[in-house]
Order: sequence, then C-alpha cells, then structure tokens
Amino acid sequence: MPVLKNPCQLKMASRGTAGSGGGSSGTLILAKEGLGANPFEEDLEENERDSFLGGLSPGRETALPGHRGDFERGLFGGSPEDRYRRRATLEKLVGLSPFRLGKGKKSGEKRSPSSEHGADRRSFLERMMLPLMEGNLGQRVPEKRKPRRCSEDFSLLQRFNGRRKEGLYSSDCGLAEENGASGDAMKRGSFLKIGLGGKVRRASLVEKLNQTEGSEAAPVAEERDLKPKEPLSVLEILNLIHRRDLLLADEHIIELEAECARESSKESWKDGSRKARDVALLYKELQEQLWAVLAESLAAKSTSLPLEHVVQVIEQEEATDRKWLEAHGGSGGASGARPRQMKKQWAEEVDRLVSQKLWQCMEGRAGAIASQMDRLAKCTVDDLTTVKSRLLHAYPKEYQAFGVYLGSYHRGLARCLAEMAQKQMSISEIYFVLDWSSNIYQREVLSQPEVAPLAKGQVLGPLLSLETQRSLEDQCIAAVKVKIVNDMNQELQKEEGRWAQEDQDDSFQFGLSGKVILALKGHADRAPQITEDFGRRVAHCCLASLAAFLQSFQKKVEKFHEGQMDSSLTPGSYMGRTIMLVNCCPPFRDYVEHLAKFGHPDSEAVRQLAGSSLDRVTRLCNQVLADHLFQSLKPYFCKLMKRKWLNNPEAFSTIMALLAEHAQKLRKMKLGPYQMLVRDVHRQVLIEYVRPLMRVRIICTSSKMRAKVANRLRSEAKQLQEFFIQLESSSSWLDSVVPHLAEILELEDTPTIQMEVAFLAREFPDVQKKHLSALLDVRGLQSQTQRQAILAVLESLEPTGAEVTVPQDRAFFSEIPTSEVFCVRVQLHRLSHFGLACISRVRRRPPRLQRRGPREKGAEAPL
Repeated sequence: MPVLKNPCQLKMASRGTAGSGGGSSGTLILAKEGLGANPFEEDLEENERDSFLGGLSPGRETALPGHRGDFERGLFGGSPEDRYRRRATLEKLVGLSPFRLGKGKKSGEKRSPSSEHGADRRSFLERMMLPLMEGNLGQRVPEKRKPRRCSEDFSLLQRFNGRRKEGLYSSDCGLAEENGASGDAMKRGSFLKIGLGGKVRRASLVEKLNQTEGSEAAPVAEERDLKPKEPLSVLEILNLIHRRDLLLADEHIIELEAECARESSKESWKDGSRKARDVALLYKELQEQLWAVLAESLAAKSTSLPLEHVVQVIEQEEATDRKWLEAHGGSGGASGARPRQMKKQWAEEVDRLVSQKLWQCMEGRAGAIASQMDRLAKCTVDDLTTVKSRLLHAYPKEYQAFGVYLGSYHRGLARCLAEMAQKQMSISEIYFVLDWSSNIYQREVLSQPEVAPLAKGQVLGPLLSLETQRSLEDQCIAAVKVKIVNDMNQELQKEEGRWAQEDQDDSFQFGLSGKVILALKGHADRAPQITEDFGRRVAHCCLASLAAFLQSFQKKVEKFHEGQMDSSLTPGSYMGRTIMLVNCCPPFRDYVEHLAKFGHPDSEAVRQLAGSSLDRVTRLCNQVLADHLFQSLKPYFCKLMKRKWLNNPEAFSTIMALLAEHAQKLRKMKLGPYQMLVRDVHRQVLIEYVRPLMRVRIICTSSKMRAKVANRLRSEAKQLQEFFIQLESSSSWLDSVVPHLAEILELEDTPTIQMEVAFLAREFPDVQKKHLSALLDVRGLQSQTQRQAILAVLESLEPTGAEVTVPQDRAFFSEIPTSEVFCVRVQLHRLSHFGLACISRVRRRPPRLQRRGPREKGAEAPL
C-alpha cells in the first residue's frame, strides 16, 4: 500500500460547476471521510494494540481514532519525539504488514473484533516474539495451537532456507535453550532484517527492544534449562521413524519403554499396559524401517549412508540390553525381559532378505536346473561383491558382516538346491545337482576373486545334507543301472542279427565293444568328479552290469559257433566274424580292469566273473581259428618224418606257406587274442611236427643217416623259430625242443647222449620214457645196455612217488602220443639159416606188409 507523504495537499475538487463563480478551495479528503475511511486507521489501531509491550503505547493513550483533529496535528506537527515515534509506527506498518495480513485483508474485507479470529490478531512476528515478551514480563500465557500460516508468511519463510528448525519456537526449544540469550538476539536480529526486505535500515523499535531485553532473557533461559525435557509423544516418535531419523526415534522409544517399565510397578497399570502396546508398535515400525534400509542398501549401486544409522541403532539397542541385564542380574526372557537382541535379529533379517533375493532371481524364469543355478550363482557373486565394496565399511569388525552375508547366501542356495532335489529329475540333472553341490559352487562362487579372500576361513558346511546327498546318489545309481543294462542288451541284439550277414565292412568289426563301453564310460567318468565315494559306487554298478552283459555275450558267441554247421557263411566270412568277436574281448577286459581299480570292496569277485566270461570267449574263438588253420595243415604234417621227407622238403615248405597265409589274416586281431593265438599255434605246430617222429616213421640205419635226419630237423626248426619270431610269439621256450631231439639222434657216445637227455628233461619236465624210447628206436639203438643206461638218466630225474605236474601252457610231450615199437632183442649170430631166409622173404613183401627183420650190423628195416 503506498504511503502518502503530505496528506494536506490532497484536497477534494469543488463540487460547484465552472460557471457558478463560487470556486472555493478544496478540503482534505481525510477530513471529509468518515471514521473508517482512513486506510491507515485500522493498522494504526492494531499497531497501537500490537505494541511489543502488550497494550497501548505509553505515548499514544490519548491518540484515539475518534479525535481526528488531534490525529492530524500530531501527525504533521508536534515534538520531534512524537514524530520519531510516529515514524517508527509507520515503519512497522510498512515493513511488517505482510507478516500479519491474511487473505481477508488483501481482499479488502474487514474483520470485526468480535469474530472468531479477532481474539488473536497478532502478527506473525509478534507471535514469534511473544514467548520472550512473556518471559520478561513474568507472565505465563497458556500455549495455544498455532494457526496455519498464511501464504504470505510461508513465501517469506522460504527465504530462510531451513532456519525454521533453528528458531525460537521449535518443538524442543531448539537453540534458544542451548545457546542462551546472546545467540537468540543475534538470530532474531537477522530474522527481522530478512522480514524487512533485506535493505539497510536504521535500528527499529524491535531491535532496540531485543537489545535491551537480551540481558533480561538470559536468567529465564537458565530457568528453563533446569526444567526436565518432556518425552515425545507416540505420534511424534512415529513421525521420526517415517522420516527415517532412526537413531533419535530409537532413543525416545527406549525412554518410553523405561517409563512404561516404571509405571508397570505402580497403580496406573492400565496406562502402563497401553504404553507397552505403544512401545511394541513403535518397535515394529522401527524394525520395518531398519530392514527396509537394509534391503535398499543391498540393492543400491552406491554407498548407502542410512545403513550406518541402522548399525548405530543396533549398537544402541545392544548397549541398552547390556544395561538391562546388569540391572536384572543377567536373566532375561520373553516373559518380562528387555533383551531384544537386535544384532541377532539383524542377522536373521539378512538371512530372510537373502532368501527373498534368491527366490526373486528364480521367480518367473522356469528352465533347466543348470540355467537356474547359473543365475543363482551370478546373483550371489554380484551381491557379495556389493557387500564387500559398498556395505562392509558401515559395520564394525566384530560384526563379521561379510561372514553373515556369505552364510546367508550359502543357506539360501542350500534351500534352493534341496528344493530342486525333491523334484523328479533325470540322470543328467541328478549328476548336475550333485556336482554343483560338490564342485561347481566352490569353483564358480567361493573361488571368485571378489569373494575368495574374505570367504577363506569361513566354515560353511555342505550345501546338501548327508541324507539328501545319499538319497540322490542311490537314486542316480539305480537309474544308471537300468539305463546301461537296457542300452547294452539292445546293442547285443542288434549285433547278433548282423553276425549272420555275409558282407560286412571293417568299421563294423569293432562296433559292439565301443558302443557298450561308451554307454558305461559317461557314468564311470563323471561320478568320480563329484565325490570319490560316489565314483566308487557308480564304477561298481557299471562293473556288475558289464559282468552280467559279458555272460550274455558269451552265450551268444557259443550259440553262434554251434550253429555254424547250419549257417550259410563261407569259411572266409566265418573266420572274419570269429576275429570280430574275439576282438571285442580286449576292450572289455581293459575296461573291466579300469572299473575294478576304483577299489570297491566287492569289485574283485565281479572282476573275476567278467574275466572268466572273456576268457571263454577268447579261447573259443582262438580254438576256432586254430582248428581252421590246422585242418589245412594236417595233410602235410602226415608227410613228415619219412624217407620221402628226408629227401624232399615239399611238405614242410607247404606248411610254412600256409602258416604265412593264415598269419596275414590274423593281423586283424587285437593284440591280446592275437598273442594268445600265436602262442597256441606255435606250440601246436611244434607238437604236430614232433608227433610223426614219436611215431617212429623212420629208423636210421647208419650214423650218416642219423646225421642227415638231425641236420634236417635243425634246419626246419630254425625256419619255424624265425617264423614265430616274426609273429611275435611269446613261446620261445619251444624253440629248443627239436634241437635237443636232433642232438640225441646224432651223438655217438652214451655219456654225451645221457647229458643231452638230462638237458631235455630239465627244459621239458613232461617228457616220459616212452618218448625217449621212441627216439632211441628212430636212432636205431638196439643195445639194451645202452638203452637202459640212457633211460636211467630220465628215471633219476623224475620225482619219486609222484607224477610230474606241468602247467598247461608249458606242456608239450604230454600232448604227444607214442607208438609201441618192438625191437628184436636177439643176437643175430644165433639166428639159424632158416630164420635168415624167413626174414629175406619178409623183406620182399609189399611195403605195407613188411615187418622188422634182421639186417647187417643189426639195422632195422623201415616201415
């Protein structure tokens, strides 16, 4: 509102017209107006009543609005003191009116003194100064609820930038009670300066009053400091909680709880019970805010300062618990005990929060167990990294906060894994769950660079309980057994149908063992990677299943060879199938040994059972291959050790050619059965080679003939030795048998023959007298003395009272039968001429009817 500098010049124009001629000077507008026409009148009245002394100013008791003349004279004349006082009053009107006027004043409306708001028409500044004025005057006015400030006041207070909390009239008396009167005077001065528009003004009446009354307000402030501070109400504490002023709210809750405890022992138990419920509700609200901050801090990507306040509240509660326990002798409980164990509740809340976080990570993301666990692992590592980098500094060291978070995530993952274990899972999923619990969790979570340094030394325990682990392992082993048995039987049925087919390629020859082992290998290789015990159990399961399969395989092979008579396979195809079947045995045998090495207590018996089935199959197939070979060699072995053989090596050359041809076919065999077959063929060839000699198909009639026979034996033995060396035969002990026989045939003196017989008997313990006697017959030895002397050497080497027991793989002479040769033991000079004539007739008979007869020097005729 503008201020009129000279109201006396404001005259009203003459009401007469220009032509009337009676122009008169204008009169003051204020003089013409009524009592209420002065726009300043109301403000003057109110300012007179609103003086800082509480009533009319001393110098203005007579300056009432009804005396208009006096007002005009006093306004523009009078003493300088009056003008100064008026100027001060106008200054108040001009500078402070926005603090008082409301919407009604601005719109031009008048309020009667009798209205409902007329009882308190003080300005905002006067209401702010009222407690100080009342303190100086020693009056105590009952405190009234503050009315809602008008829009002008609120817009002005926005310039204070939050200084309302530091003012005189705060809820807890603020700095007015803490800093004394000197601080209050300074703040009131600055507040008034802002209210006056921020311009440089001379000291107003308010400032002068503040300066004069500052010294008087100090004793009043000291008096108020001595009065006890009243606790906040429940709603005020609740407001602090909602504003997350958690530490202050917790202090007031503790005070309220202590007051409730004091009142519970008095007569006002009903009120104490109500306060106890209030305390419980406040603690509930406080915990909700504490845990909300805890959740937000874990989800936040920056440092969360409220988390430090949470820790301070926990520390404050723990200290209160300790004081309570000390006061009550260390006993506490739910019945009447104070200990709230906020630190324990914090750990439980972390556990609950982590579980909720993990389930949210899995919620709505159904899929394979592997992908779900991968998401959980990633979430765990990210959150533990957040705890390490952003939250760990807010906790004291004794909290071991990282261990609490890590343990919570460990238990949360364990619960997720245990819930998955309750579902119906396939074999691969069971393997994954067991492997995740034993290995992947350690590798993908605990061994990460962000987690490993702080996780070291933490005792976490297994993710799966022993019962759950054992149950999953049993379930897995049972499923594995069913699967591998079905797979192996199906492969065997398919292969059996192909055995009777005529044409097969080479890739088919080794298919059965490879497919069966592949069905077992996946389980036997993966299980030990989980745990050693689980690997041992799965390996034994695979070994037992393979042993049962090999028994079925043995029966199928035997059935195949038994039905060969009715089969349409050619000899070449039959030999190929036999080689294919025997080639399955070495891989099976190696894998049986591999499974047995896991060390299960029952593995040895199962290994022997499986090995027995493989041995039967190998022997059967090798016998078939050997029989096929010797059927072709038999006609040529019959031509050996005869006079024609001595002069014609064709039969032996044919034998060597057939052996080389069959050996080329045997190159397709696996090493194990091949060595077995070559060893057996080597022994059998030498047996068949010596057999005609033991049948005495030739008798040496002279030393020259004996030498020729011995040389021929050594030559052919040398060829056989070289051949079987090329075949990599392991029966090299057989190479000396033919040379020993050749030496016995060629030597002349008896002692040397006896020595050679001793060598033969030492290397071949199964040689018998009948074999040596047949060899002496081939030599043509007729002297009974020499024969008995030579045979006596063999008798002296035989153990008394027991027969010689030779291992089957070292037996040689025991496999060779002998023919009885009855030598004529009569002296030729005693025969009559008639006997010689008879012998001559016998010699002229056909060769097949000739019998042994006397010749010169005691020689024997050949058969």
